[in-house]
Amino acid sequence: MFTRQDIPKLKQELNIQANLLGHDLTLKTRWGVFSPRAIDDGTVMFMKYLDIATDDKCLDLGCGYGPIGLSVAKSCPRGEVHMVDKDFIAIELSNANAKLNHIDNAQAYLSDAFSAVGKSNYFDQVLSNVPAKVGREQLSIILYDAYDALKPGGTITFVTINGLRHFIKDNFKSVFGNYKKLKQGSKYTIAQAIKQ
Repeated sequence: MFTRQDIPKLKQELNIQANLLGHDLTLKTRWGVFSPRAIDDGTVMFMKYLDIATDDKCLDLGCGYGPIGLSVAKSCPRGEVHMVDKDFIAIELSNANAKLNHIDNAQAYLSDAFSAVGKSNYFDQVLSNVPAKVGREQLSIILYDAYDALKPGGTITFVTINGLRHFIKDNFKSVFGNYKKLKQGSKYTIAQAIKQ
């Protein structure tokens, strides 16, 4: 249990040093956002299986404080990265972390999944470390909206807890007509589909 004397220290921003997709990043986080002490294991695994072209247009869905979106932005210097989250603290941190790391081709903004994105046939990639508690209804909405937002030939790549892997497989096949398992580890599965 914390005491009143602990509270000022708990309110201070935390700092994470990480190397993601071969890029060194300094990330500011706070208590209350997902995985504030360190890059979570699912994201670390996810990074090993992403293939980003230098001019890709990418969407990081549920960006948190920005580890996926910002490392992807460093990998596509001639492209752009949209980072969305429904948590305003996450958006504030992602934009601050973009500035801190001198990344000018990534922007974070509030959006409940794709609600504020407003793009069709636009993105080369949609990427997400999908929260385990997102719910099947919301995941279905996300997948159909992702299909519409992707260019033909674009890819959707998710990392999920293993408990969601069959749901993702069935729904990628249903919405996209295809599914590829990139990796299944002890806790997480990375899955991908292509808009054909």
